[in-house]
Amino acid sequence: MDILHRINFSLSPISIDMIEENLFLGGLAAAKDLATLHKYKITHIITIDTCPLPRNILELKHITTKYIQLSDQPREDLLSYFDETDIFIKEGLSKGAVLVHCYFGVSRSATVIFAYIMKKYDISYHEAFERVKAKRGIVFPNQGFVSQLKLYREMGYTINPMNMHFKLFKLTIAADKVRKVKILPQNFLDLIQPDPGLTQIKPEPNVYRCKKCRRELASESNLLVHQDKGVNCKKIYFIEPMAWMNVTLVTCGKLLCPKCSAKLGSFSWIMGCQCPCGVQVAPAFYLTPSKVDFTNVIKNVEMTF
Repeated sequence: MDILHRINFSLSPISIDMIEENLFLGGLAAAKDLATLHKYKITHIITIDTCPLPRNILELKHITTKYIQLSDQPREDLLSYFDETDIFIKEGLSKGAVLVHCYFGVSRSATVIFAYIMKKYDISYHEAFERVKAKRGIVFPNQGFVSQLKLYREMGYTINPMNMHFKLFKLTIAADKVRKVKILPQNFLDLIQPDPGLTQIKPEPNVYRCKKCRRELASESNLLVHQDKGVNCKKIYFIEPMAWMNVTLVTCGKLLCPKCSAKLGSFSWIMGCQCPCGVQVAPAFYLTPSKVDFTNVIKNVEMTF
């Protein structure tokens, strides 16, 4: 698809369909054709593609555009844009007509339309798919995007950074990037959580500490829970990557206490780790239970388990 995109934009015929009143879904050829834009009175365009629209379209004063640089691959993160695209579509519909497009108008742009329809009507992915497919029969999002749409509904049609499945999703996307370039890209550094061992304005009361020196290592909210036979497994503590771990420039290694250098566990962006319960977690950042204490602070009294 990207090769066709670079060589000749004209290879795709003009394809555009109205999904709801003034909301259109189509391909690149429709988005760059002035006659088509005029015919459907398009005032807002969302482009989800590896290249932006031609300058002669971007410079049109009566059209507002939004560009998301993203290829049609299952490991691409389109989910994180759903809140933005929903706002853009609503604003566009309040002022005119909106065209959402990718190269063919089949996967990426269809996914954005699905997300909008799901939120608007509080319906599932499958219900949204049937509604859109009735208007544009060629829609077919890749399975990665389907999973992202289902997670979007699980989060209540909004991005919730504290949702456990969203955290795991973002880490999986980051791990795929690390696999390719061997370091964590700059735009994923927000996945590295603050060091709870440093001064905090509102520290969490429940923390994991180094058993040897009592240094704080992670808060309870950093725990990435997995289940063994229907209950939360505690055989290994999988947590989010923390600032003290120094895991941005290497793909795997040991986790040492930043204060006393005691070995606490290990990490691997690529290979992950298999818990003794049998669950495979990847990427994995884990603390060995025998090396740490979970401290529950209640009314200034520490209770160590």
